[in-house]
Amino acid sequence: MTIKTLYTAHATSVGGRNGHTQSADGLVGVDLSIPKAMGGPGKPNTTTPEDLFAAGYAACFGSACEFVSRQMKLRPTRITVRSAVSIGEAPGGGFGLAVELEPEIAGVTQAEAEKLVAAAHEVCPYSRAVRGNVDVTLKTKAV
Repeated sequence: MTIKTLYTAHATSVGGRNGHTQSADGLVGVDLSIPKAMGGPGKPNTTTPEDLFAAGYAACFGSACEFVSRQMKLRPTRITVRSAVSIGEAPGGGFGLAVELEPEIAGVTQAEAEKLVAAAHEVCPYSRAVRGNVDVTLKTKAV
């Protein structure tokens, strides 16, 4: 698929999962450490690539919900997206990811929320990028 580029983010990582990663503009800069659960040092005050991906996916999916709600002429009063990104051993070797998204849509019915979230999952760039490669579970809740 060829896209018409609207924006490009740039970042550099040194030291991999036990190093440092930073965006080119310097606004995002974090030290990384492999969690103890994965056999790493689990250094304090560090994060993981999965934390960064979870934060980005939640934000992007929330914007996709806002975009779709306008198309559907719905007026939710608040959209909150919680995300959980898990890393583990993949069948056949290597590693894989699994994602759970919990969108909470205020000011709409449960049926409207589910329709909105399903449509957002179709247009969200992160959802499109992982489709067919990462299991994504949606747990939609109208509040």
